[in-house]
Amino acid sequence: MKRLLSLAIAFIAGPAAAQTGAPKALEATPALGAWGVDLSNIDSAVKPGDDFYRYVNGRWLAENRIPPDRAAWGSFNELRQVSEQRVQQLIDGLATATDVAPGSDAQKVRDFYASFADEAAVNARGLAPARADLERLGRLATYDEVAAALGDPALNIPSPFNFYRDIDAKDPDHYTIAITQGGLGLPDRDFYLRDDEQFPQIRKQYAAAIAKMLAIAGDTNAERDADSIVALERAIAEVSWPNADRRDAEKTYNPVNRAELVALAPAFPWDAFFTPGELTKQDRFVANEKSAFPKLADVFRKTPLATWQAYLRFHYLHAFAPQLTTELADANFAFFGTVLNNQPAQLPRPTRAVQLVSSQVGEAIGRLYVEKYFPASSKAQMEALVANLRAALEERIRKLDWMSSATKTAALAKLSQFTVKIGYPNKWIDYGPLAIAPNDLLGNVQRANSFQWRRQLAKLPGPVDREEWGMTPQTVNAYYNPNLNEIVFPAAILQPPFFDPNADPAVNYGGIGAVIGHEIGHGFDDQGSKFDGKGVLRGWWTDADRSRFDMRTKQLVDEYAKFEPLPGIKVNGQVTLGENIGDLGGIEMAYSAYHRSLGGKRAPTIDGYTGDQRFFLAFAQIWRQQVRDGFLRNQVLADPHSPAEFRVNGVVPNVAEWYEAFGVPANAKLALPKDRRVSIW
Repeated sequence: MKRLLSLAIAFIAGPAAAQTGAPKALEATPALGAWGVDLSNIDSAVKPGDDFYRYVNGRWLAENRIPPDRAAWGSFNELRQVSEQRVQQLIDGLATATDVAPGSDAQKVRDFYASFADEAAVNARGLAPARADLERLGRLATYDEVAAALGDPALNIPSPFNFYRDIDAKDPDHYTIAITQGGLGLPDRDFYLRDDEQFPQIRKQYAAAIAKMLAIAGDTNAERDADSIVALERAIAEVSWPNADRRDAEKTYNPVNRAELVALAPAFPWDAFFTPGELTKQDRFVANEKSAFPKLADVFRKTPLATWQAYLRFHYLHAFAPQLTTELADANFAFFGTVLNNQPAQLPRPTRAVQLVSSQVGEAIGRLYVEKYFPASSKAQMEALVANLRAALEERIRKLDWMSSATKTAALAKLSQFTVKIGYPNKWIDYGPLAIAPNDLLGNVQRANSFQWRRQLAKLPGPVDREEWGMTPQTVNAYYNPNLNEIVFPAAILQPPFFDPNADPAVNYGGIGAVIGHEIGHGFDDQGSKFDGKGVLRGWWTDADRSRFDMRTKQLVDEYAKFEPLPGIKVNGQVTLGENIGDLGGIEMAYSAYHRSLGGKRAPTIDGYTGDQRFFLAFAQIWRQQVRDGFLRNQVLADPHSPAEFRVNGVVPNVAEWYEAFGVPANAKLALPKDRRVSIW
């Protein structure tokens, strides 16, 4: 029912130290290589201009294998593993501590972890903790009862309609309730609608997985019910919006009052749906995929109650399988992990327990995390580097030859209003009302679901809490939120290869500098640029400037649409446009900031590499990643981020300085003619 809406959440960004002035000798050994790049990963048999990603990472790609319990492996995955290990150590410390007070955050973290980690106790209870819920879902007798189950925040089951608290895009000082399409068990609507490649087989395996899980729970008509569930989800997919439309900030801003919502989709029992979430008095909503709502409501009403009963039981089992028996969890993983992602094995149970704690009471453990692993010096260094990146973008905006003075003035005003959050929140979540017991795993998860929803609900209608974070400090990620015009960098990403205080400045600018620039760039991508400096969705561009911007971004759409990471499955240049603009703008900003940091002096050559070469090597290094085919397929179809390879090879051919740094000839495989290179910011 609930989710953080951050229009341009990025899978890449994080803190870094600013290094200004003339380059200085390294005071200690960097984590990678002699100056921050592991040169042993370079494949000298590959020419930089033919495949820069493999030139920099080729030997690493050839020599490293994905661990069996991971769907992908690379820089981000390695740092996530480090974060998981650190959280594990913190929890282990709580397990042996003698001063953990009942009701404290430490008690909640310790007991939540223990309730999952004790596999024998979980299996001994079997499905008994879920039996009452499953029986209730199996005897739903009216469409109102079905809608109420779909709208229950404690269950958090997929539904044709989902609601969540959001910031109003045209009134960012207040919250609203957004309603969005949903209801699919597979990663994207294409999985139901495509009949080429492996998709028919995946649907067949999905039905088999549903049947197996229902049978484990005692369903005597499991195969029939599974077929009806897949047919229902296909009907939902057929009337749902594609991802390219769903990411459009203007198309998805459709405010309606309650009467208008009911009139829009009268076949759906809205009052029953809103009752469990305590939204019966809410009169204003934003209907994201508005034109799909009547069709989704018709699908809802035309579907037999018996099918909805089966649908709800299955999605309940899928949602809570990790918290129920090993048999059910293994059956769930066999499809959603192995079939969909080609991942052979689950993560060890202690690691899954860590992930559960971080997802449900993340700030409680995050507070301990930053006390031990995030020094104040890192935050200060990050603030300095962000300031330098912002200054670089300001200079670039002033020099743009395609933008008018009026729009430049508005763009610079927006840039000056950016809020930067680094490391951890200033105000932590109060978990006081949440009860956690060491022997009630399912109850813990359901109470946490309800707690999180009520915490969001309590803040309606506002004012908006601008101190709130959408990620925990131990998260290896970052995001831009257009409604608040803020960039947010959790503590856990401030590590090599992104940032290393002992690395050459060129490396830190090419690594963490580029991803910070990426996040800043989200404020000026094709959707973020529709919000002004106060986070208001409005047109602050001249029509001529927007037209010129669209012409440039169209070139980028066309460039990425040619990439085909798997046979028959191409990158969607429109869906990935925002992230691709962020990547391109990020490296351009970081390059400018790096040269600003040199203070007019020339960077030294180290080990035969110039400063510019080291900058681009570092950029490509952060994206090294091995992925399983299933994971890659899911990413291309359902994720707004391009695969890692193209976040390098799709970017550098547009940057003139890359050609100069590596002497890339015009006939190189990656080379683009000057008139086809895209430069936006």
